[in-house]
Amino acid sequence: MLRILSGLAMIVISACAAASLDSISNADAVSGLKQALSDGSIAAVAKLGVQNGFLGNPRVKIPLPPSIQRVEGAMRAFGMSKQADDLVHSMNRAAETAVIEARPLLVDAVKKMSVQDAKKILTGGDTAATDYFKRNTQKPLAKRFLPIVKRATDKVGLAQQYNAIAGQGVAFGLVEEDQATIERYVTQKTLDGLYLMIGEQEKNFRKNPVGATSDIVKRVFGAMR
Repeated sequence: MLRILSGLAMIVISACAAASLDSISNADAVSGLKQALSDGSIAAVAKLGVQNGFLGNPRVKIPLPPSIQRVEGAMRAFGMSKQADDLVHSMNRAAETAVIEARPLLVDAVKKMSVQDAKKILTGGDTAATDYFKRNTQKPLAKRFLPIVKRATDKVGLAQQYNAIAGQGVAFGLVEEDQATIERYVTQKTLDGLYLMIGEQEKNFRKNPVGATSDIVKRVFGAMR
């Protein structure tokens, strides 16, 4: 453990001015980084996993799949506005329910972070930590999200109609693979929204560590500015 902490200290020093880090111990550097990642990911889930977390946020609101968007005008002209609106509502409510499942996997990813991972995050760009989360959580999160989304969207008639047709569209190259069903489309959009919000939290920590809730996060990220 002492060797690991010493190695991390060298990483931090190589990325920052040594004078700025004189007052930060090796253990504090590890703790500060992990605390920042935990805080940021949990805050992102908290913003999204509430009513209107997706539906009320234009940056992450899930629209109709592209194949439906192309005929949306005609649908509404033929009196199908309610069906379209119901599907948008259902997709976003499904995302708000599913994203709550992300919290334990994100926290676990922080706990498993290696020294090499820490080096890439500390010396990387504004979303290096977000990229780390994507690499380590995207597949297991999709597996957790999918059945939750399916239960919600199966209740919507237009979703069932879409699923009946979209599979054929994939076979002919008219529909993207990740849009083969409504549940797959919504699951991917939920992940996109989650990582977008985690990225925003990460940028905030890097630019304004004074606004962090933890003193150790303020000290470590403040020294890195």
